[in-house]
Amino acid sequence: MATTEGDQKLDKSTPEGAWKKLLSAQEYHILREKGTEPAGSGQYNKFYEQGTYVCAGCGTPLYESETKFNSGCGWPAYYDNLPGAVERHEDRAYGMIRTEITCANCGGHLGHVFKGEGFPTPTNERHCVNSVSVKFKPKE
Repeated sequence: MATTEGDQKLDKSTPEGAWKKLLSAQEYHILREKGTEPAGSGQYNKFYEQGTYVCAGCGTPLYESETKFNSGCGWPAYYDNLPGAVERHEDRAYGMIRTEITCANCGGHLGHVFKGEGFPTPTNERHCVNSVSVKFKPKE
């Protein structure tokens, strides 16, 4: 679990005022207000280095680079998350039913997960994640 410089833990109990001070305007909009970055605009869309993707809000490890694949959707795509790192919620916004994914530790919005699209991955899932929602930590 990540902490701020003042040793405040960053999790689901962190007040929104603290998130507003810690995150950039774009990070706050996507992580806390469930926004979406434009397709193809994210720094990790076509990025394939070896390492771990952590929550941009709290630093919790979410995805390993081995599960990242090129889905062509315009956002980083992963076929599986680290165990217990991501929660799923029904999202009925915009007149459709989707599965939203959030950081299990802080509740930050990551994106959506889609099943059964036929990608040649072990899970047949696509975790469509905003680049702004994650930060990359290279393998040492």
